Amino acid sequence: MSNESDAFDPTASEMEALRRLEQGVVQIDTGLLASPSERLVDLGFVATTAEGEPALTARGLALVRHH
Repeated sequence: MSNESDAFDPTASEMEALRRLEQGVVQIDTGLLASPSERLVDLGFVATTAEGEPALTARGLALVRHH
């Protein structure tokens, strides 16, 4: 069985951003999450909270755990 996240090939920076979101790290000195990858948002791996902060979605969490 295959799903869309199997076909998604995240960059190293995108995976680092997703892992940091999983750990609850919102601000990163290197700026990885200053503006999450538009691709991560468009594909539903990251959403924006009411406060305007990036947040890992269930789909993003599944991707992190899969990699």
